[in-house]
Amino acid sequence: MAKTTVVRTAAKAKALVGAKARTIAKTEPVSAKKKAGTTRNPLAPERIEAILDALRQTYPGVVCALNHENAWELTVATILSAQCTDVRVNLVTPALFKAFPTPKAMAVASLPELEELIRTTGFFRNKAKSIQGAGRVVTETFSGKVPQTMEEILTLPGVARKTGNVVLGSWFGIAVGVVVDTHVMRLSKRLELTKETSPEKVERDLMKILPQDRWIAFSHELIHHGRQVCIARKPRCADCTLERLCNSADKTWSSH
Repeated sequence: MAKTTVVRTAAKAKALVGAKARTIAKTEPVSAKKKAGTTRNPLAPERIEAILDALRQTYPGVVCALNHENAWELTVATILSAQCTDVRVNLVTPALFKAFPTPKAMAVASLPELEELIRTTGFFRNKAKSIQGAGRVVTETFSGKVPQTMEEILTLPGVARKTGNVVLGSWFGIAVGVVVDTHVMRLSKRLELTKETSPEKVERDLMKILPQDRWIAFSHELIHHGRQVCIARKPRCADCTLERLCNSADKTWSSH
């Protein structure tokens, strides 16, 4: 997809989300402030339920933003997404998977070839070693199929809990945890769902307060929300579904 088309598509998506969010936000309850920047009871079950409901309405049927056709492609794409945007990964993977479509093919590929194909994703030398190594382990240990347990998938080079959760949740529909990327981390703290600063601890906090049947969708919803509305430097609070439920100190607009 051409860069100009990606930009136009993103702008259109933001406009649609903004209009829908303003409508939904009017029906959400107000989250009472304890003081400026904090909520009186941020983990109250009714508040968590309202947050989940608003996200579900805003992003119905949301799916993983990384393009893939099978578990192996999703595994590779997620490894490549470290310190890189999903848009960039989606531009790189078609040629990569055309050249090396299977774990076995990637396992025997030369590192220079892999590096050249994924160069623009950043940290390409380490990532090339990881996807080559992952292909080797999947081929030799798991008969060419991506494993379906967290314990096993963590044995693949380049795979940590985030990647494991993405693959197990998005492809296999297995909710063993919550994907915590930079967007989920940032928004969870803004919404006062956690005070932790490490992905592992944030994930544990989220698993305690979210129903397990929402673990997979919640991450996708929050990631899309972080990209389109709750932007890091200047959140678009006027277009936010969760605006009335959020008392973050860096809000740019407030209806209450």
